[in-house]
Amino acid sequence: MCGIIGYIGKQQAMSILLSGLKRMEYRGYDSAGLAIYDGKEIIVKKEVGKIAQLEKMLNGHLMNGQLGLGHTRWATHGIPSQVNAHPHIDREGHIALVHNGIVENYMALRHRLEKLGHKFRTETDTETLAHLIEEAYEGDLLEAVQMALAQVRGTYGLAVICDKEPDKIIAARMGSPLVIGVGEGENFLASDLAAIIPFTRNAIYLDDGEIAVITADSVQNRTLTNQKVLKTVESVTMDLEQIEKGGYDHFMLKEIMEQPRTLEDSMRGRLLEEEGTTKLGGIRQFEDKLADARRIIIVACGTSWHSSLIGEYMIEEFARIPVEVEYASEFRYRDPIIDEGTFVIAISQSGETADTLAALKEARRKGAITLGICNVVGSSIARETEAGIYLHAGPEIGVASTKAFTSQVTVLALLAILLGRRKGLSAAQGRWMVRELKNLPLLVAKILENTEPIKILAEKFKDRHNFLYLGRGYNFPIALEGALKLKEISYIHAEGYPAAEMKHGPIALIDKDMPVVFIATQDGTYEKVISNIEEVKARQGTVIAVCTEGDVEMAEKADYILEIPRTMNFLMPILSVIPLQLLAYYIAVLRGCNVDQPRNLAKSVTVE
Repeated sequence: MCGIIGYIGKQQAMSILLSGLKRMEYRGYDSAGLAIYDGKEIIVKKEVGKIAQLEKMLNGHLMNGQLGLGHTRWATHGIPSQVNAHPHIDREGHIALVHNGIVENYMALRHRLEKLGHKFRTETDTETLAHLIEEAYEGDLLEAVQMALAQVRGTYGLAVICDKEPDKIIAARMGSPLVIGVGEGENFLASDLAAIIPFTRNAIYLDDGEIAVITADSVQNRTLTNQKVLKTVESVTMDLEQIEKGGYDHFMLKEIMEQPRTLEDSMRGRLLEEEGTTKLGGIRQFEDKLADARRIIIVACGTSWHSSLIGEYMIEEFARIPVEVEYASEFRYRDPIIDEGTFVIAISQSGETADTLAALKEARRKGAITLGICNVVGSSIARETEAGIYLHAGPEIGVASTKAFTSQVTVLALLAILLGRRKGLSAAQGRWMVRELKNLPLLVAKILENTEPIKILAEKFKDRHNFLYLGRGYNFPIALEGALKLKEISYIHAEGYPAAEMKHGPIALIDKDMPVVFIATQDGTYEKVISNIEEVKARQGTVIAVCTEGDVEMAEKADYILEIPRTMNFLMPILSVIPLQLLAYYIAVLRGCNVDQPRNLAKSVTVE
């Protein structure tokens, strides 16, 4: 969601801050701003819209100064406006801060401060923090921030500067990520590694309940109650080219086309072909307990929830362990039953999804053993879980997840095979499954080599107002994911359903103007799907079928077909989603939509 960047050192801060903000544009935002200390006072400039609008407002004017903060805001409290944009200041303009997260008790704090004579300029919860720190300030910024945050209930990634102490940035974290970039004679602060890797490869990750005093030459870490914390400086391996478009028109297209490689990366070193099993080092110490689990609960949101459904089917089919998939946003609020032998797996691309983190903490509070599946090394979920598996998909910049989804499904397949072999799956079956997994990147590449039929379909259906996506078994979650991709980036209303559920309501919507996308591969439900297609055709609906290569019957039944290669049923979702990702992408481009940064959406949802 919102992006934070901070700098203190010997260079002009403005260009570094703007560069960092631009590298976080993919996260989604509606306004941007800078606060820079010019040697006398803190100058604040902010504007509604994209960073380009902020630069236009500055009109080439250099904001001189070697200490500063930058922010991109995704509105929660208060409409997107210049006054509501960050950074925010106190009454006299001595203190400036930027904030990610939500101050849940801001109204109570605000009323108390108003009684003390404070007047507020904005509708935001964040401005309350600036006034709270001002009220506590008596010459020591660190102490003032600690005193203020002791009164706060909610989440925050916070960075604060003060013109009375221009040699430092105070940073604090509770539920919203912050990373400190360590340089020589300069230091950086950001909510996302992408913002600082052009400047340094040395990073310190803040944990919840920690606060840092950052100067040009040092970083001191403490708890909110002022106890010293020893932190390790970690080396960042992310490549700069991974967060650049590499000649593609959009990050989303680049990431779709990267999937043969990212699937290979997610399996690298994890396939044991001769033994017919897999190796997952991050969960090794829990393998026995996991295989003996009475129940597995997977918590996730959005696209990760869809991959979790596929994981449920896989694990139950091959390991015969009961699996429940829960919306993370609902899990913590219904007093879930977690008994001995329950494992909770949290899945999140960013590893920072607020609802998933909250569900994870609730599971731990109730005594569950927790595992994380995420893409970002050092993320909150990676640090909060007892064990886990990284996707190794590389940075995903496009807001609509593509390569992370297929990597999640692949990792869940690795887990299902591992558990299956521990639970009686034969070595011969395991070897077959591992070989099919190994062959997946080639099959995905084959689909990506022939995008012309998808482009033709996109041109034909770009002006439709509604789509219905239907599938059964392993293909039902792909119906959900295909519909989500289309609505996310093209703003066309789309719904995914189990195909059999069509008769229980959605069939009322079908007419000549309703395209119905069937994920109709040749599996055990094929004949049933054929019947569902006949029902749609009888009501003049247009049928688009994602089908198995060479399926003559489907070519006759459907109005349009998108063929994919054949593989084992449990791996078909990784192939069947590719044409749907491309269909959504090409329709969105033809409709003139902002593919990488869809309206109202954010890449990493760090508020509940």
